[in-house]
Amino acid sequence: MDTADQLFAIFAFATCGGYSGQLRVSVDCMEKASSNLSLGIDFAYPFRLYQVSFEAPACEGMRRERFFLDGDYSSSAEFFVTIAVFAFLYSLVATVVYIFFLNKYRENSRGPLIDFVVTVVFSFMWLVSSSAWAKALSDVKTATDPEEVQLLISACKDQTNRCSSVQDPRWSGLNTSVAFGFLNFVLWAGNIWFVFKETGWHKGGSRFAGGASEKQAGTFNQQPYNQGSLDQQGGFSNQPSEYSQVGGPTSYSNQM
Repeated sequence: MDTADQLFAIFAFATCGGYSGQLRVSVDCMEKASSNLSLGIDFAYPFRLYQVSFEAPACEGMRRERFFLDGDYSSSAEFFVTIAVFAFLYSLVATVVYIFFLNKYRENSRGPLIDFVVTVVFSFMWLVSSSAWAKALSDVKTATDPEEVQLLISACKDQTNRCSSVQDPRWSGLNTSVAFGFLNFVLWAGNIWFVFKETGWHKGGSRFAGGASEKQAGTFNQQPYNQGSLDQQGGFSNQPSEYSQVGGPTSYSNQM
């Protein structure tokens, strides 16, 4: 874990959890006195749009009607922010452990194992929450499109009245939150290997591979060298000869 994990987690939940947007539509009634040429509709996190209400002119005298936006996308948004907050807190705790308790962390095999499992879980959660939030954001954009909101206003269904879009919501902050979500997934997935190297699984595998190599090398060095085997290849032999070193046969020297 490093500072990048903490910063990216902060950016993820801050850009999503702190969002508030506004759209504006124009309702130009045939009776100009009842028109509203800049009707503002505010919405914010956690995007329970069905609770967002606004009043629009009915274009019948001064009467006004109350309408609600469609959709509830709070589950995906809150899930994304929750994962970001817990990921930030865990990375903060892990950083403190690495700085002040690194020796105890490495002495106990349970610590690296827990760290490895939690890192894998957070990597998966970042992927799931970011994907869910990206889909929910697309639906929020559709539900808050001024063209779609005009369809909810009864006065806009009358051809004698004119309705139009004045201002679209700004989505740069929420688009950034989705980007940071997937960046967090990449960071946490990349940390899996570094955390895995601290576990007993990786160290045990390294010791097993090193012991097998040493055993194989020792077996090779202990193989005996058979000098007599050269008879079959080079023609040399360790068997005694019938002739003496002076060149004559042994049986003839004995006769003399």
